Amino acid sequence: MELTFWTYEGPPHVGAIRVAASMRGVHLVLHAPQGDTYADLLFTMIERHGRRPPVTYTTFQARDLGGSTAELVIRTLRETCDRYQPELIMVGDSCTAELLQDQPGSLASSAGLPVPVVPLELLAYSRKENWGASETFYSLVRALLGRQVPAPGWSRPPRAADRRPSVNLLGPTALGFRCRDDVREVTALLQSIGVDVNVVAPSGASPRDLLRLPEADANVCLYPEVAATACQWLQRNFQQPTIGTVPIGVGATRDFLAEVGAVTGATVEGAAETQCRLPWYSRSVDSTYLTGKRVFVFGDATHAIAAARVARDELGFEVVGLGTYAREQARALRAAARDFGVEPLVTDNYLEVEQRVAELQPELVLGTQMERHIAKRLGVPCAVISTPAHVQDYPARYSPQMGYEGANVLFDSWVHPLMMGLEEHLLTMFREDFEFNDQATPSHLACIEGGKAHRAEPGGPAEPGVGSEVAWEVAAEQELRKIPFFVRGKARRNTEQFAVQQGVSVINVETLYEAKAHFSR
Repeated sequence: MELTFWTYEGPPHVGAIRVAASMRGVHLVLHAPQGDTYADLLFTMIERHGRRPPVTYTTFQARDLGGSTAELVIRTLRETCDRYQPELIMVGDSCTAELLQDQPGSLASSAGLPVPVVPLELLAYSRKENWGASETFYSLVRALLGRQVPAPGWSRPPRAADRRPSVNLLGPTALGFRCRDDVREVTALLQSIGVDVNVVAPSGASPRDLLRLPEADANVCLYPEVAATACQWLQRNFQQPTIGTVPIGVGATRDFLAEVGAVTGATVEGAAETQCRLPWYSRSVDSTYLTGKRVFVFGDATHAIAAARVARDELGFEVVGLGTYAREQARALRAAARDFGVEPLVTDNYLEVEQRVAELQPELVLGTQMERHIAKRLGVPCAVISTPAHVQDYPARYSPQMGYEGANVLFDSWVHPLMMGLEEHLLTMFREDFEFNDQATPSHLACIEGGKAHRAEPGGPAEPGVGSEVAWEVAAEQELRKIPFFVRGKARRNTEQFAVQQGVSVINVETLYEAKAHFSR
């Protein structure tokens, strides 16, 4: 684990909280000090479900460390049962409490509680949030279904002729990226081809619902970061196939439906794509403006890999970079990077991501909230496609990422940032206009001092070691201003880079056009 100012994932106990907050009838008792209870704020701000997470903390203090905190754990467990009366209790400890080695899971097992207890081993100092969510969900499934596991040699009987095929949707959790909308979209998509959804878990599920998981014909692993381990266990013990295609984008949605049809026997020809407008735009003449746009993709592996496929195959972009912070999914990411012919980036250090973006000079960044800030500093358009995300990336409206409607949302989110600059080419036509000039902010931004506000050029200053080594003649600067602002930053960086390579210390108009010719080859 690497400590940085920003972090892509929280500690594992935050992942456990996400699973608990997603379910009904489940309560998490977390052995933790007062300072580790900050996670409550995330759910209030982002999930907007009007109730706090079903989590109780022991909240031990410094004075408690002089004696045994075991009695505090047992007392908290019993008070939790009396007050909340859950169907099941999960017990774990935070990163701080792990140092005490109180083993709250063992304490809970011997406390004589009136409800089932699932102990969690969260490995706070070697793992992170997504792993914690995955391990928590897997522990729940294994604990509840362990007694139902058939004997060796058992074969799954064929589905009754009078029963519709059904699947489980596994992986959506609280604080996931658009999970609730994705579940709604995928459920409607499956129903359109005659496939029912048996259980959605963890989101909205109760312990009793998890007991029904083996009744489905297959499991849809919507979010591998959370559900992959549980799906593997169910496939190994109950012979339930795993549908691993994540339906993000038009092509992946088609592949998803085909995989569902192959597993369940459902007829998929009836799945209409008429509501999806992305393919129409990609075939239109307007899309030629976007062809070949350089895009850098970073996020959790599920969304990053899917986004790269959509960018290349459905919008005609050139994927110049692909990465993830989720080390548990690094193998899948590296395989995808080979397919795209790019160097994979697996890191949880945002500074390394920023360096790679600066090196590749993309025209669009698809990433997390971290990459939004990076792109803003570098003057590059950006769309958020993955957690971690901020409140503005959880809109109140219906906004899925999956299915055919999800493809429409992707189109709006990715294409519009690239199009926003097009109207600003009017700067070259109305240079003396009070609104359209180089000293005025774009019309869609706030103006100050009577419309005369300074605006930093998109692209910002050249990267260290380049712009500082060269100077610009006044005539060259004037010529540079004839280039539309939304690509001017890139032109400046390329020219300065070319000048450094050629040993030119002062850039004139001739150098500017020589650089243009060089990078046009």
